[in-house]
Amino acid sequence: MKEILRAARLWVAIFAAGMFIAAQSPAYSAVKAPEDVVQDWYKLILELVRHTPNYSPPVASRSFAYIGVTIYEVTASGKSDMVSLAGQLNGLTETPKREKGAVYDESITLNAAMNFAAQNFFDRTGPTGQRALANLGKKMHAKVSTGVPDDVSKRSEAYGLAIARHIFDWSKSDGGAVVENMGFPREFKLTAGPAHWVPTSKIAQQQLPLLPDWGKNRPFAMPSGSTCPLPPPLAYGETPDTEFYKEAKEVYDTVNTLTKEQRIIARFWSDDPMLSPTPPGHWIFITLSILKKEDAGIEKTADALVRLGVAVADGFIGCWDAKFKHDLVRPVTYIKRVIDPKWEPILITPPFPEYPSGHSTQSGAAAVALTAVFGDNYAFDDHTHEADNLPVRHFTSFKAAAEEAAISRLYGGIHFRAAIDLGLQQGECIGAYAVKLKTRVGA
Repeated sequence: MKEILRAARLWVAIFAAGMFIAAQSPAYSAVKAPEDVVQDWYKLILELVRHTPNYSPPVASRSFAYIGVTIYEVTASGKSDMVSLAGQLNGLTETPKREKGAVYDESITLNAAMNFAAQNFFDRTGPTGQRALANLGKKMHAKVSTGVPDDVSKRSEAYGLAIARHIFDWSKSDGGAVVENMGFPREFKLTAGPAHWVPTSKIAQQQLPLLPDWGKNRPFAMPSGSTCPLPPPLAYGETPDTEFYKEAKEVYDTVNTLTKEQRIIARFWSDDPMLSPTPPGHWIFITLSILKKEDAGIEKTADALVRLGVAVADGFIGCWDAKFKHDLVRPVTYIKRVIDPKWEPILITPPFPEYPSGHSTQSGAAAVALTAVFGDNYAFDDHTHEADNLPVRHFTSFKAAAEEAAISRLYGGIHFRAAIDLGLQQGECIGAYAVKLKTRVGA
């Protein structure tokens, strides 16, 4: 715990001294295309996820989804060949329309919307984060409005704000808008019996599980949190002839004999809250990097970010619905009780039930969504943790990356095989709903 706190304080110092100064530096281009506006705002958003209290992976995924929808709706409103997601996403009503015949500047409209979204979805960030938001907002406004007629600038900004407010108002009723006590309930009755989750941390706050009602939240594209259900986990058993024991023994043996490569994989995909942009932010980073490399325009940028955001956010809702229905014990608890009381995993076990793996579900969903945007067997390099001195990893497809993210949890010692394999399947089912969203006229 002390190591984590020291690392967190170090990142805060780096963030304050580096990222926020960068937001005021002349690093941005003089001309801002809409897709560049998106990239610049996401640089800060990914850092805010890392440094905003309460931003566990499910909470982060929610914000990424709403910001993605905001970007998409602003973009689609100015394109004759794009279709609004109103009426397609659960509860999203018709968004404000542009004034017919009026001129809008797309970068100003998008910048105003992203500024509002960032300010409101990260309202819990600290004073340094608030200053970063204000500084970037001022700098970006000056960049995008330079040379634009005053009437066009004002009209564009007002419209971007109208779209962003509409999306934000929609977000308030989904069940996840208020996160208190870092997401840990003040009261919760644990399920009795050795097969069920018990706390794996000595931290007082983590004696109850994180966000037990998250699976009840309103999803974005899938009908409900239970739309892609999983079969019950393996029957609990403590004798070596039971399948449950064999799965636990696999975790035990794997961690005890890890190769150097497997250790790197476990660390690369760990994406711990407060030390990283979280697992959903990892997939966002990958997507932004690909879009930048492709020099993708705003239409593809908006399409990719909304499908990914929706898929991953729904992935966490579906995963949490299953986690708290099945309420399975964690490997570290079982192994210490049944196999070896001195055993320890190499990663910190998260404070909630085991089955299925959140990494697996959200990665499976992300892979399906990104494959729909960029195509099958799309090879790419993942630089997400290059600044953290972790090597760049190469993948031949999004599916291959998802499978590595999933198996990393076995290497880390925090998930059984079934939670990994079935989590990927659940994610693929959930991601299909994001893929079905209609974004083009006639599609």
